[in-house]
Amino acid sequence: MAEPRLVYSSKINKIRSFALILIFAGILIMYGGILFKDTEWLMLIFFALGVLSIGFSLVVYVWIGTLSLRAVPVECPNCGKPTKMLGRVDACMHCKQPLTLDKNLEGKEFDEKYNSRRRKSKET
Repeated sequence: MAEPRLVYSSKINKIRSFALILIFAGILIMYGGILFKDTEWLMLIFFALGVLSIGFSLVVYVWIGTLSLRAVPVECPNCGKPTKMLGRVDACMHCKQPLTLDKNLEGKEFDEKYNSRRRKSKET
């Protein structure tokens, strides 16, 4: 029986997905407010929460955009497509191949904990 292959996701894609979920959640919350159109104050609360969710997603998109500009562009050795890396370890945005630029981590099991500052200070 084949061993299940773990699928990794790039940090940039994870954060973008979170922002997209916030947009859809905000729209659903506002649609939920329509159910309370007889109670005006409750409908306004739902609408305000939906707008806040969409506004927060805008903040997240701007933040990940600035992080993406500082990310290290690399070419994936597996698929050959350009991708961006955040931190010491990341995954290819296209084929999910684990990537690292740290020579000390080459050949080691992929673990996103290598990006934490606490773990980095223990290794040095």
